[in-house]
Amino acid sequence: MSTLSDILEHNTRFVQQREYQEFLTDQFPNKRLVVITCMDTRLVELLPRAMNLRNGDVKMIKVAGGVVAHPFGSVMRSIMVAVYKLDANEIAVVGHHGCGMVDLNGQEILELAQKAGVSKQVLNTLNHSGIDLRQWLTGFPSVQDGVLNSVRMIRNHPLLPAGIPVHGLVMDPETGKLDVLADGYLAESK
Repeated sequence: MSTLSDILEHNTRFVQQREYQEFLTDQFPNKRLVVITCMDTRLVELLPRAMNLRNGDVKMIKVAGGVVAHPFGSVMRSIMVAVYKLDANEIAVVGHHGCGMVDLNGQEILELAQKAGVSKQVLNTLNHSGIDLRQWLTGFPSVQDGVLNSVRMIRNHPLLPAGIPVHGLVMDPETGKLDVLADGYLAESK
């Protein structure tokens, strides 16, 4: 049986047994918090439990490395929507120890893409169109750097209002322990 078949079979039971009722909420985050974190599988249940988050409490944005890679990319757009349309008034960037984005080699990813069938011609065309694929696919030197760079990018974004606390944290993916790198309540405003 395929993964999709398993999911759909479970979903049928889930809906028929009305298991969804315990998750009913609205679109506005109860804690008015946006959390940007990594897509790492170890954090799926651990991070919300370690942060005392329940369904409906936060807007959770998951992306490789938990980073805001571009000031006008989709992660930053999601933050803007959460702040301006969904009443979020605080942001937390949560990285984790043992992140696969630390020292990720963009060239290695491109070589794996070629092995999977992406032609060298496609890669050359993209590189010649102004996209630096190696840079785009490269990780960061440390989890702390990734978190703090994201915190700075969010805090200094020209379209966000001044005074929104932006926190930076690093989590232990085994214990859930959080270490604060940047306390948004102590930060200077723009």
